[in-house]
Amino acid sequence: MDETNDDAEEDLVHIELCPSCGTWQIHEILSEKNKGGGTDYKVRCEGCSHIYLLEVRPPKEVRIKFTLSDGAHSILEEIEVDEDETIYVNDVFDYSDKLWRVSQLHLKQEQSVQSAEPNNVVSAWAVRCDLVRIKITMTEGEESKTSVKESDPEEIFVCGSIIEFEGRKWRIRAIHTGRGRTLTGKREASQIRRIYLHPPPEPRRRFRRN
Repeated sequence: MDETNDDAEEDLVHIELCPSCGTWQIHEILSEKNKGGGTDYKVRCEGCSHIYLLEVRPPKEVRIKFTLSDGAHSILEEIEVDEDETIYVNDVFDYSDKLWRVSQLHLKQEQSVQSAEPNNVVSAWAVRCDLVRIKITMTEGEESKTSVKESDPEEIFVCGSIIEFEGRKWRIRAIHTGRGRTLTGKREASQIRRIYLHPPPEPRRRFRRN
């Protein structure tokens, strides 16, 4: 059986809700014409033979003011979305070759909601989710300095393990999450607020007996 021909035939089947008989039926396309950024189709319902004009138009675009947070930096951008799209908190979208997760949606009077139609959204917030920036505290003796490490959100960090950072090796002394600091266990980068690094223990020297 020729699967290519079957696929081509399926592409020609158009099922619509007929305004005359009120049922979903296969429609035959009699003609088509580009109009208004979309297409006007003259179709015939195979159920009742009713002929009518089917107008297909792309949804209008709505511009929403988004505050995009990337680590300690935030920028305000107007992002276009389809008018007929419902936006939900935790939705992930692609913008400027980065992935962002919707964190807040506000309507009028700063009302916070979990979902909304684009035309009702006054402002929105999103955080970058394809890359996280972890605050690092490096302590050596009495001196400490801070830095930032970029990481995949799913990268695992283990207390007590040795990692290489800024050209040298360090031991993860502790991991701080939103719930406090821990000296044991492991965490994904997305769960970590800060990592505390100490120099690794010096290797034990072995002495030879004469």
